[in-house]
Amino acid sequence: MHQIKGSLMCDEISRGFALDSHVRKALESVDREMFVPEFMRHLAYSLKPLPMEAAQWVSSPLTVAKMTQYLTPGDSVLEIGCGSGYQAMVLSRIFRRVFSIERIESLLLEARDRIRASGVSNIHTKLGDGQQGWAQYAPYDRILFSACLEGEVPEAIIEQLEEGGILVAPMLSISRESAIPTLTLSSSSNTPKSQSKQYIKRFTRRGGRLCDEEILEECLFVPVVSGVAK
Repeated sequence: MHQIKGSLMCDEISRGFALDSHVRKALESVDREMFVPEFMRHLAYSLKPLPMEAAQWVSSPLTVAKMTQYLTPGDSVLEIGCGSGYQAMVLSRIFRRVFSIERIESLLLEARDRIRASGVSNIHTKLGDGQQGWAQYAPYDRILFSACLEGEVPEAIIEQLEEGGILVAPMLSISRESAIPTLTLSSSSNTPKSQSKQYIKRFTRRGGRLCDEEILEECLFVPVVSGVAK
């Protein structure tokens, strides 16, 4: 039954985003209802992000489709931000080895239960600060952030990306708008305003650093947070 629901979901995604065949096949093969809270399962196949515990969200199928396709296939992938485990499950249909880090212990335990129930054996999970990566199994062909970086990509992450490998991450960009007169009760002000937006960016590692920056599209993700929450 979930394959039929997945196919209809992919049809809806395809109306606004051209799915590659391997990404569509991966999305159709995953039972999304397993990865959303029970009280939200009737909305599992809608193209909406869904709330979960710890003030986190299950990414929409459209977002997961885009992030997966932007990543392009490879052998191994490191995901920063396991969340519900849905993105990792989709990646497991394309990559031979998936490594996923989650900083919130309660979310990780639930994700592990879902992954175990799915019978998948190529997803490896870890409780930790995602900004430190997972050096034990590095280097990775691909690295994916499932949360927004508010600064530069951490050096530890760059070091764990294979030479020639690809990194995809939502990143915060702050721009200064031109000065617009603003009338206040006391006086008028011409102070420029700051405007922050998130963009999905893609990089390739060359010569030990990230190069070939591509800005793919505007987005909205929860922020990357340091530390571990038990």
